[in-house]
Amino acid sequence: MCGPFKSIGGILRLLEMIFSGTALILVLFRGGMGSPWGVWCDFVWLFCFLIPLLITVAEALKINVLMKLFLPDWDDLTCGLTMICTLMIASASIIYATAYACFHCVLSILVVTFSLAATAAFLVDAILQKLKCPSGYLSRLRGVLRFTEAFVACLLLTAATSYFLYVDWYHRSAGMIWALFVFTVCLLANVVLILFNLVKLLRDLLPKAWLELVYNVVASLLYLSAAILWAVFGYWGYFERRADSRYFCSGCYLRDLHVVMAGTLLNLLLYILDLVLSVARVFEVRI
Repeated sequence: MCGPFKSIGGILRLLEMIFSGTALILVLFRGGMGSPWGVWCDFVWLFCFLIPLLITVAEALKINVLMKLFLPDWDDLTCGLTMICTLMIASASIIYATAYACFHCVLSILVVTFSLAATAAFLVDAILQKLKCPSGYLSRLRGVLRFTEAFVACLLLTAATSYFLYVDWYHRSAGMIWALFVFTVCLLANVVLILFNLVKLLRDLLPKAWLELVYNVVASLLYLSAAILWAVFGYWGYFERRADSRYFCSGCYLRDLHVVMAGTLLNLLLYILDLVLSVARVFEVRI
């Protein structure tokens, strides 16, 4: 190997690009997928192709040296992005395998194979980068929690969108729309907080410890309300429509109901854990 692919990390990034890009090309060759879950898989494969490509180009052209003016720790950024890609492409592999693949579909089996191979490459890359012990925000527990919350919120928005596509407008209750609003607002807030912790120019603008404490309290309450409202209105609506023979795919929206409910409870637990860490940080309590 030559150029930027001399090291183990460079070789792994090359494999990540090849496997992710091949999975995406095979799906597009088949005709693409129009459902929200299919769009999520397409987005993930494209994202996981572009991230190692951009990192490779930045390091080859020494752009990462210039970026140190804005980002204090390049190794932390690459480690965090690799861990995010690992989560995302693992989810795409599982979703595509369970929702779209079949045993007699050769093209689908190839897509799953290349997606799983990309997942393995990203996982090995993330482990090797983590062993270097980068000390930045994305590599520590607080950063991992924050981008995991954002990742789960993306899955929640995908599942909720998929659910709404299968029901009539009068079954989209205000409580469920409120839950969708909560997922969107908290996702955007997480992205903003990550940027505030990464970019040098933004780090000292606000007292981040108190800001994150207040945000975690608000986010925990919002997710608690979303969990209650989704459970009440979502499952009540399911049992109401169960006797309606005109509805053609009861299993589809029930699956999405379960995914949203489980993801909401998971994110609620993550925000509570984040809240405990924020309290410990603000009041300097050792946990």
